Amino acid sequence: MPRTSERYRDARREYILDAARRAFARNGFHATSMHDLFAEAGLSSGAVYRYFAGKDEVVVAIVEDNIRQIGAMIRAVTEERADGSFGAALAAAVETIQAKHRENGLAGIGVQAWTEALRDPRIAAAFEEMLTGLRSELAEVVAHYQRTNTLPAGPSAESLASVTIAILVGYIQQLALLGPDAVADTPDALRALWPPSAVAG
Repeated sequence: MPRTSERYRDARREYILDAARRAFARNGFHATSMHDLFAEAGLSSGAVYRYFAGKDEVVVAIVEDNIRQIGAMIRAVTEERADGSFGAALAAAVETIQAKHRENGLAGIGVQAWTEALRDPRIAAAFEEMLTGLRSELAEVVAHYQRTNTLPAGPSAESLASVTIAILVGYIQQLALLGPDAVADTPDALRALWPPSAVAG
């Protein structure tokens, strides 16, 4: 019974966040009120407040979820392409991000969340913690490709991870602001920048 209750709570929380993403993607964070979120979710205020104390908590939860999704995408495509090139893995991550954006507006929500981090110290702190974790995970990915000689061994894995984050963030910003057509060639460009023989051979 407790497991069923926990699954129900998790599902209800995710349902509220999905509704919030739709509302935020449509009208932006600032123009969306808690009443708008209640209406979008089709729930009473009490049902929503049982999970989130206010809009800022909803924003933080979405920021955390977005970062987790991006990190999971990168890990998954890297594991699938462990014997390939870093460019191919990064291209696959970008393609997965684009697919997720089509599904739930990930890029637009991400850009809005980063803007919120500039004004809200709590969101900024959560964002910094998550970015630090993502950088650490990416450093492990980079180190793998350095060991397989598909990335240069000279720069530290941490510095190359920071560059990778800059690429991904820049891609997400362009995807959100310019649309998928403007960045359609990004995967091919990444594969060309880091082909399998970039270092080896």
